[in-house]
Amino acid sequence: MADEEEPKPIDLGIFASRNERPAISSTEVIAAVLSVLWLLGTTLFFVLTSGQPEGASPTVDSTRMVMTMIAIFMPVALIWVAAMATRSSRIMKEESARLQAAVNAMRHTYIQQQQSGVVGMKPEVERKLDEIAAAQRKTDAALAMFTSIRPSAEESAAAQKAALARQTPAASNEQPSLELGTPAEALAPPLSVADFIRALHFPETAEDKEGFRALRRALQDRNASQLVQAAQDVLTLLSQDGIYMDDLPPDRARPEIWRRFAHGERGKEMAVLGGIRDRSSLALAAGRMRQDTVFRDSVHHFLRKFDRTFSEFEKTATDQEIAALTDTRTARAFMLLGRATGTFD
Repeated sequence: MADEEEPKPIDLGIFASRNERPAISSTEVIAAVLSVLWLLGTTLFFVLTSGQPEGASPTVDSTRMVMTMIAIFMPVALIWVAAMATRSSRIMKEESARLQAAVNAMRHTYIQQQQSGVVGMKPEVERKLDEIAAAQRKTDAALAMFTSIRPSAEESAAAQKAALARQTPAASNEQPSLELGTPAEALAPPLSVADFIRALHFPETAEDKEGFRALRRALQDRNASQLVQAAQDVLTLLSQDGIYMDDLPPDRARPEIWRRFAHGERGKEMAVLGGIRDRSSLALAAGRMRQDTVFRDSVHHFLRKFDRTFSEFEKTATDQEIAALTDTRTARAFMLLGRATGTFD
């Protein structure tokens, strides 16, 4: 740091000794002049008024003499008391100004020394740490979205892959239907992964024909429709508090973390799934959870549906499909409400 400007030395003149002050100040001069004038005035007064008639013998009254002396010297004493008080006040002000100047000079010197040393390095270190943290976040986001490049034929097959396995009567607890005909939902093609993910993101605008088509297809699927309706309910309730998922970009978690969550793993390592960290939105959601029973019931119902549906979706989904699903509005609502309710703890 040879090029740095050397800190200025402290001005030792601020610690000047009291002996350097003038011995007699204007206050003492004024006090002396007033004292002399008073004494001259009282002397003239007593000289002019002390005349006695001829032939009268002088008398001495001790009480009168004492009162006379007090009347003469008491004002003089008050004058000098006031002068000493003024001098002391001036000295205190000067000392206070010198001490303040000394403190300011030492503070200035300290700041210069720190700026030319360790403190000058602190912003550079913080900038490097911020760059490392930003690079780490970008790496995690890239890993979350990264998949191997697949041939077009494989992509076409993935687009036709069913997102959720259909429940058979033997696998469900519901009463089996009578063999009077094949239900309509059994004849419909299975909901594809692409349509399922698109439906969970909901249509972008009123002209989003592809989004509405995917939403209609999802509502025709028994399992997907329950999650879509639950997500629509909580998104509507959140919008009443001015909370919109498009305004809450999440911190992405890697697909393997989502898979571990789908397999039932919980704990601190799963906290990264709560990628929505907007404090105001979290505070509003947590406060409404405590006060609004309808909102609380809707949130718990949505969290259960998302957990169950995602566990089923994860069994056949690729890492790219999991990453795409976790970027939908439904997944963002799950991150926000899961963090607000402690689901990831």
